[in-house]
Amino acid sequence: MADDVDAIFERLKRLAAEAGLPGVEESTSYGNPALKVGGKSFVAVKNAETIVISIALDDKEHLLEMAPDIYFQTAHYVGWPYLPVRVALIGDEELRLRLTGAWRFRAPKKLAGSYQT
Repeated sequence: MADDVDAIFERLKRLAAEAGLPGVEESTSYGNPALKVGGKSFVAVKNAETIVISIALDDKEHLLEMAPDIYFQTAHYVGWPYLPVRVALIGDEELRLRLTGAWRFRAPKKLAGSYQT
C-alpha cells in the first residue's frame, strides 16, 4: 500500500511539474504526502485509492455532478473546499487541470497572478 501511495505522489509531482506550477513544495497534510504552495496544501494523497484536492465550493458541486464516478464526497468534506478524487479513474490531462485549479485556489495572489498557462 505504501508503494501505491508513493506512486500516486510521484504522479502528482510529475503533473505539477509538467503544468509548470511555481512555488510547489513537497510536504505532508495530516501525515499524508501533499503538495503545497505558499504553505497551503492544494493536493494530498489520502490513501492508495484517493487524493483530495482544494477547490472552490461552486466548482466542487459542478464536478460532483459532472463526473460522480471520479469525484465524490463523504460527510467529512461537505461544506469544505476539498474534494476527494478516485485517482485510478482520472486521466493525467484532467488531473493536471484539477491540480492547476487547486494550485490557483491556494496560491498567494501575486504568485497566482504571475502564472501563465
